[in-house]
Amino acid sequence: MSTIVTLTLNPTVDKSTTADQIIPDQKLRCAPPKFEPGGGGINVSRALRRLGTDSVAVFPVGGPSGTLLRELLAQEHIQQQPVETVSRTRENFIVVDASTGQQYRFGMPGTPLSAEEQQQILTTLKSLPQVPEFLVISGSLPPGVEPEFVVRIVRAAKGLGIKVVVDTSGPALHQVLEEGVYLAKPNVGELSKMAGVDELDNEAVAQAAHKLVHDGKCDIVVVSLGAQGACVVTRDLVDHIPAPAMKKRSTVGAGDSMVAGLVHGLSQGLSVRETVRLGVACGSAATMNPGTELFKPADADKLYRWLLQSMPAAAA
Repeated sequence: MSTIVTLTLNPTVDKSTTADQIIPDQKLRCAPPKFEPGGGGINVSRALRRLGTDSVAVFPVGGPSGTLLRELLAQEHIQQQPVETVSRTRENFIVVDASTGQQYRFGMPGTPLSAEEQQQILTTLKSLPQVPEFLVISGSLPPGVEPEFVVRIVRAAKGLGIKVVVDTSGPALHQVLEEGVYLAKPNVGELSKMAGVDELDNEAVAQAAHKLVHDGKCDIVVVSLGAQGACVVTRDLVDHIPAPAMKKRSTVGAGDSMVAGLVHGLSQGLSVRETVRLGVACGSAATMNPGTELFKPADADKLYRWLLQSMPAAAA
């Protein structure tokens, strides 16, 4: 049994294709579609697999699209604990305009989870044959799921000594942090909302993140700064990590890849500084690939080695 479990409450099947040119009111000829598993925690499991770390993916699933999702995950050798639902699993659609290189992402609404299905998810997590070291809760909430449900999951996990890693947004993030987690990965926009300001500069980002740690809302805060990299804050550390320079083709899956790098690093006993650099490397490597493709391990390893070389000598 893996020591890492990921939870995706709003999974999807991502269908992506390319058109020569996107023109309104015309029939567009597209390339053969590519189908990939999607959703925050599912992508984290897929990215962990690329790093050589196994995990168990827990997610609701239903209908023909749900069957496809399970088949796609099986092809990538992802361990699964699916929870059957009445509603069918959602599908997203991504199209790249070949004439401009621009990407159009059509995100469909999630399918509702009934109270009974939510309880089954909680039961599945509690019934795992081995208590994991990490529980990664990542992605959005589908209709019918209130933030309090996620808080219940976090509370139960903490009661078993599990380290909870959270990458979500909005009220769910805010309420989960009130409960307290091991690691949170807000972007700078989410951190700004929690700080009650319109925007934050680098110094203010560190201060706002440190307040979260000081208030007991998390042990580690990793703030995603987009093109500027990331900032990690613990009780004893503030570190800004620059994003490597490379040509970006798509940002799909970059955040999930970053979370996978963080969890992999922590599970392997890397220092916090090394761990965050691995996270930034994985997230940056994901942007080098088109469509919904995650990072290539060789790209992530190359970027990680570069970031390690740029780490201050006193911290290495």
